[in-house]
Amino acid sequence: MQNLWLNVMNNTFIDNLKKEIEKGLPGEHSHQRMLPVNRPLSSYALQKASSVRESAVAIIIYFENNTFKSILIQRPIYVGAHSGQISFPGGKKEVDDIHLEYTARRETFEEVGISIHQGELIGQLTSVFIPVSGFIIEPYLYFHTEKPQLLANEREVAEIIDFHLDDLIHESSFTSMSVEIETGIIHNDVPCFQLSAKNIWGATALILNELRDILVRQP
Repeated sequence: MQNLWLNVMNNTFIDNLKKEIEKGLPGEHSHQRMLPVNRPLSSYALQKASSVRESAVAIIIYFENNTFKSILIQRPIYVGAHSGQISFPGGKKEVDDIHLEYTARRETFEEVGISIHQGELIGQLTSVFIPVSGFIIEPYLYFHTEKPQLLANEREVAEIIDFHLDDLIHESSFTSMSVEIETGIIHNDVPCFQLSAKNIWGATALILNELRDILVRQP
């Protein structure tokens, strides 16, 4: 009986999530809250971009211990714009990738070991453009009925972080931080989420806030 109840709960959650996405995405309205000062919306920044590189990420939602969770990864420290940052699993589109949704699955397999055949595609969220690197990110949302087996690629992933979706919904998850960029300039009061004792800002925070806005408007 418990398994039947859990299946019904999962199906209701996923059905509602699909319906909310099909109604229409909050889009850049959701992104605005998490934008650092002086960072333009993606649609505006794209108009001024000299080149754009395609990429995709996977938002993995799964059910564990009677609650819905998701994962993020922390990048290793290296010389580059995204050193040590927290993001969703994902990366740039390769020549052989048949489409960007495949890119999200392939990169997730390469970074955290989830098979490209696992996970039900629920929908796609609003793209985010990163001016500093020229990447446009396409976020894809997947559901797993249980926690997938995870294995971090040590070259690309320093840590796999899981968090409760309930924590994302709470207003207490919003905070701000100081960020030092490559040039040594420090930006203060950068909006971020605090999840699992980690501060998440930038493009990942923009994507997270759109997901949050979709979750809170569910019946």
